Amino acid sequence: MKISLGSDHAGFRYKEKIKELLTSLGHEYVDYGTDSTEPVDYPKFIRPAAEAVARGECERGIVLGGSGNGEAICANKVRGIRCALCWSEETAKLSRQHNDANVLSLGERMISEELALQIVRIFLATGFDGGRHAIRIAELEP
Repeated sequence: MKISLGSDHAGFRYKEKIKELLTSLGHEYVDYGTDSTEPVDYPKFIRPAAEAVARGECERGIVLGGSGNGEAICANKVRGIRCALCWSEETAKLSRQHNDANVLSLGERMISEELALQIVRIFLATGFDGGRHAIRIAELEP
């Protein structure tokens, strides 16, 4: 699977760990930045990562920040993106099963590195249940 990545300075460290995980799992990734912990404005990095998913260049995306909230809001402004802010294994699982989330948002300041990596594993491995959920997903589109 090809994954787009984007973070601000507050999510940079976990982004680098996620890149290692993706490589170890045999996934490709495109890193839209940032490339350090120097303060930056997150939309400059999150929007391109989300747009790559919306265009079909990447199958899924992962965006990161301090809380993950601004990053999720930014990604969800892109038509066709269903970005889920996840903070537990269960939220990651349900974001895929029920919401067919195509972008995952994580807050580096909110969860441990170990949990963040486990959420990524679940997000990538879990399928969409379809059925009644597909009807609801269709209702999200304008």
